[in-house]
Amino acid sequence: MSGARPEDTSVVVGFDLDLTLVDSADGITASFLEATRQVGVAVDPAELRPLIGLPLPDTMAHFVPPESIPRAIEIYREVYPNLGVPASKPLPGAFEAVDAVTRRGGRAIVISAKIASAVRQVLEHVGIEVADVVGERFAETKGDALRQYGAAAHVGDHPGDMIGARSAGACAVGVTTGGHDAVALREAGADVVFADLLDFPYWLDDFIAAQ
Repeated sequence: MSGARPEDTSVVVGFDLDLTLVDSADGITASFLEATRQVGVAVDPAELRPLIGLPLPDTMAHFVPPESIPRAIEIYREVYPNLGVPASKPLPGAFEAVDAVTRRGGRAIVISAKIASAVRQVLEHVGIEVADVVGERFAETKGDALRQYGAAAHVGDHPGDMIGARSAGACAVGVTTGGHDAVALREAGADVVFADLLDFPYWLDDFIAAQ
C-alpha cells in the first residue's frame, strides 16, 4: 500500500448500506418478523438472515403468499423506523471509508435496495454523512445509478453489488461483513475483497493514483 494521500479528486464512490456501512441485521429481522407475523406467517430468523440485502419484495416472496406481500411490505415500512433504525450500528471502518472519499474531494453515494427514506433515516441515526442517496436499486439497477453518477468504484457485501459495479464499468470492491465470503464475491466479479472497511482508505489512495 502506498503512503500517498491525494487531496483533490473528483472520484465518486458508491456504497451499499446494509451489512456494508451498517450492521442492520437485527433491525431488519425484527421488522420483518413483525410484518410477517401480522399477515399470519411464521418465519425462522435463521432462514431470513442469508436473504438480507435482497430487495424487500423478493425477500417477502420467499415466505409470504403473493396476495399478502403488498400488505406485509406496507407493515414492514411502517414498523421499520421504530424497530429497524434504532438497532442499526456502523460497521468497523464505515466512517473512515466515507471520510476517505470526501477528504480527497470526492463524493460518497449510498445506493441501496432499501427505499431512500429508510436509507436516510439509518444514516442519520448512525451519523454517517454522504453526498447523496439512491434507493430501490439492486444488481444491474445499481449499475444504472453508478453510471448516472459517474462512479469509479462501488463497495458492497453482496454479489448483487459486484454485478452492479461491473455492469457500470466501475471497480467492484467487496467486503465480507455480510453473508457472502470472498469466493462468492469474486465469482460475482469483485476486483478486490476486504474483511471490512478499515483498509479501504489505503486502497483508495492507490486506486486514485492509478487513474
